[in-house]
Amino acid sequence: MTALVTARRADGGAVCGAPARRGPTFPRVLRSETTRFTSLRTNGWLVLGTVAAAAAVAYGLGLFVRPGDGRSGSWVVTSGFVLAQLGFLVLGALVATADHTTGTARTTFTAVPRRLPVLLAQVVVTTVVALVTGALALVASWVATVPARAADAPALDLAVPGTARALLGLVLAGVGVALLGLGLGALLRRPAGAIVGGLVLVLLGDQLLAANPGRFSDTLRAFLPSAGARLLQDDAAIAALDAATRGPRLGVWGGGVVLAVWVVVVLVAAGYRLVRHDVR
Repeated sequence: MTALVTARRADGGAVCGAPARRGPTFPRVLRSETTRFTSLRTNGWLVLGTVAAAAAVAYGLGLFVRPGDGRSGSWVVTSGFVLAQLGFLVLGALVATADHTTGTARTTFTAVPRRLPVLLAQVVVTTVVALVTGALALVASWVATVPARAADAPALDLAVPGTARALLGLVLAGVGVALLGLGLGALLRRPAGAIVGGLVLVLLGDQLLAANPGRFSDTLRAFLPSAGARLLQDDAAIAALDAATRGPRLGVWGGGVVLAVWVVVVLVAAGYRLVRHDVR
């Protein structure tokens, strides 16, 4: 849509000027970002690779789980998230940095001068794709672990408190990690930096702190995005984690809240940089 720019003459008359462009509507921006994502074959392979990684790890770990290990049937199914989260992270980072790596950022933001609609459209695309990927990963992991659960691995019992939430948690945590990758990519504008930074936040930092337990390290672990993995634990596992920590006890949904706060903060910072600084 365009609107005529008018100015007042000294005698009070109106002078018509050139039409002022407000940029395309949000549905058009969203359609453009969707087309950009679906037009790249590598994105499709990334989704398939994430699903395959989740199922393969779940299958492999399921072979070694025994009833006496204290592991639940939901853990067997969701155990592949430890590797699959890397796929979600890369997914978000690539969506955000596509314009900057191909050199089309200036063209994109010239066509959409308000800029924020582009970031919002990327959030929508990433959320939808991550939801679909997470759902496929959950189904694939369930199918892959059927033999293990039929043998020595614990059966999947939805009557166990927290089991349904743990299964849903794989999808929710995947969306959260993907949006974190998107925010880091939009903020840093380089895929390598976004992926490395995301790896430190969701995996490496947590492992390093876990190897050095204490009040300080446990407190720091509780407020890293990696706390979102608590969504994949049933009630008994959450109680065990809270009993063992010297830091704050996050309870059932606390880890999800921590991950959500990280996503919001990083996206707000990315939006601020996008609006207030040059695009390159």
